[in-house]
Amino acid sequence: MAKIAHLLKKKKSLNYSVIIAATSSESCALQYLVPYCATTLGEYLIGEGASCLIIYDDLSKHAVAYRQMSLLLRRFPSREAYPADVFYLHSRLLERSTKLNDFTNFGGSLTSLPVIETQLGDVSAYIPTNVISITDGQIFLESQLFNKGIRPAVNTGLSVSRIGTAAQNKIMKKIAGPLKLELAQYREMQGLEQFGDNLDDVTKKLLKRGKILTEILIQPQSNPVFLENQILILYSGINNFLNHLDINIISSFEKELYLLKNNSTIYTPLIKGFIFNIFNKLSIDLLILRVLINL
Repeated sequence: MAKIAHLLKKKKSLNYSVIIAATSSESCALQYLVPYCATTLGEYLIGEGASCLIIYDDLSKHAVAYRQMSLLLRRFPSREAYPADVFYLHSRLLERSTKLNDFTNFGGSLTSLPVIETQLGDVSAYIPTNVISITDGQIFLESQLFNKGIRPAVNTGLSVSRIGTAAQNKIMKKIAGPLKLELAQYREMQGLEQFGDNLDDVTKKLLKRGKILTEILIQPQSNPVFLENQILILYSGINNFLNHLDINIISSFEKELYLLKNNSTIYTPLIKGFIFNIFNKLSIDLLILRVLINL
């Protein structure tokens, strides 16, 4: 918790952030109440016209605290000793997320981001399935990917968005369309890497392409990637510009691409066009080729 507070302070975000905490040393009653206190504060702020994000870390511990309280009160236990109304415990919390009308209700919004800890990556457990059924999707983080240095360690197969591409930038939607399918194909074929030179050329190409797409999705911790940078690097990878590069120099290519884009005024109109969904394919191709020539 202290580490998160230090990071927010370092990024100058603590001025508009609030941390409400009940650690494991606190009573189960306090751990039960804290998420509701945070949501109440969020509802007050959206009444003032603010756009709020609440991160609940984590609701699996919240459910355990509620189970302890219920058992102490001698309430009848249900599945996994949780009380029968454990679904309602989280639904009444998360379904308070809303977007108010801009003209009649100040235009505030409340977005909830619940965190759930899984046991050995089992998303079909009781509490994870409850929360998944309430939310508009999930991002599944896998410890094996994290240990391999793939960060953020997002499992693209188990991560789902029920909103789909409706909230996506139109250019990003057009470029990144085949990305998930290609990563899924790479995941399926990844076990064949152990055969090395015995593989046919088609499989080798698929594995190399999968490694490239995985590499361009890696980003440093606490360093968000701007939309225009996302579009540029994904366009480079999906449209085969990086197929002949060694995996080890893709990070160097990425740095040079962003550096050239930021330092050259020629590409300023191109970047501004992304905001208004204007896509100039020729200019992007020339920018990428210029970086590749200089590598």
